Amino acid sequence: MPELPEVETVRLGLRAVMEGARIEALELRRPDLRFPFPEGFAARLEGRRIEGLGRRAKYLLADLDDGARVIMHLGMSGSFRIESASGAATPGVFHHPRDGRSLHDHVLFHLSGGQTVVYNDPRRFGFMDLAPGPGDAASPHLALLGIEPVGNAFDGAALLERLAGRRNPLKAALLDQRLVAGLGNIYVAEALHRSGLSPMRQAGSVTAAEAARLAEAIRTVLGEAIAAGGSSLRDHRQTNGELGYFQHAFRVYDREGEPCPSPGCHGIIERSVQAGRSTFWCASCQI
Repeated sequence: MPELPEVETVRLGLRAVMEGARIEALELRRPDLRFPFPEGFAARLEGRRIEGLGRRAKYLLADLDDGARVIMHLGMSGSFRIESASGAATPGVFHHPRDGRSLHDHVLFHLSGGQTVVYNDPRRFGFMDLAPGPGDAASPHLALLGIEPVGNAFDGAALLERLAGRRNPLKAALLDQRLVAGLGNIYVAEALHRSGLSPMRQAGSVTAAEAARLAEAIRTVLGEAIAAGGSSLRDHRQTNGELGYFQHAFRVYDREGEPCPSPGCHGIIERSVQAGRSTFWCASCQI
């Protein structure tokens, strides 16, 4: 499933054509994705101007001129592409062949600028919903989300407060969207390795100094991934068809059996399973 950097990359790619544009027509080619579309979804969006395109955790948010907000989730295989009179965006050097069959093009935003933004989702695990207002409390998808890990309020003190007293493993706590919104398996593994903390240790045992180190590692790894265009594992893709390339900078994820890249460490990257998910880490330098 695309993680926060991938979703932010999609947002940045869509922003240029969607922000300020009017939805001339919304074409729904099926009645549902993971969930049914809201009643009258197309009629409620047509004619509305998109005032802003934001992101909360792994959700894309389109704020409309009538105060409503469209909430979009990519699921496992969802992606957007931008089409215009000159054709679709050209794939770049990191191109990964996509499923181009039109039967997977489920939602088409026909915009006033002449472009069409197409939502394609072979597995249909994504969804679109409509909230009456822009605040988190207006949507059940957003209401319980925790702090944004790339927001100004996220630092060591904020993270320490959220981990305090928790007895579950540190990795599990970081994946709890009620504590920190948008963190996923890949970037948690990377941040824990950079900060030298074991994914297995009790979350509440983290000290103030360790929390500061971990918060900085989280912000850094997410920032680098966003700058690189997202990791683009499997079938995720930027809106222009290019694959991101951050996966080439992974230190531990999917590197089981390789030497630990930490300077002076002679450990080997191990793979463990936590709550059904693969955890990659170095037992020598992550304590």
